[in-house]
Amino acid sequence: MNILTIIGIAVVIIPSITSHEAAHGFAANRLGDPTARAMGRLTLNPIPHIDPVFTILMPAMLLLLGSPILFGGAKPVPVNVARLRHPRRDWAIVGAAGPVTNLVLAIAFSAAVAVLSRGFGMPANAVAIEALSVGIYFNVLLCIFNLIPIP
Repeated sequence: MNILTIIGIAVVIIPSITSHEAAHGFAANRLGDPTARAMGRLTLNPIPHIDPVFTILMPAMLLLLGSPILFGGAKPVPVNVARLRHPRRDWAIVGAAGPVTNLVLAIAFSAAVAVLSRGFGMPANAVAIEALSVGIYFNVLLCIFNLIPIP
């Protein structure tokens, strides 16, 4: 994998993770809990979503150890369920906001791949197609992983 492909993948994955976390905060804010807004977490800027252990240390250690699996995460967006207008229903909506965002991004990346490959005749091994393909895979994986009920 060349450096352009790695940069392209980062350009696709970082906004995917940030959008996922921000979507939880946006949903909570709309449903009555301004906690994420008050903490400056309603942003697509990746810096506030960085967790020192899950975003930096864990992926770095897995890369250094030559692991075939790369795993990490962002800092979870804080939500105070007691501040939601209809706590039971709204908590489910806030929880679904992240995976739904990833599903929408996967569909958007799929459309972009279709336009680039069919519309512009770009080859399958082009950097843009490879990066977008990883984005599709990553967003579907993130969507499914976040739907697993882990207590």
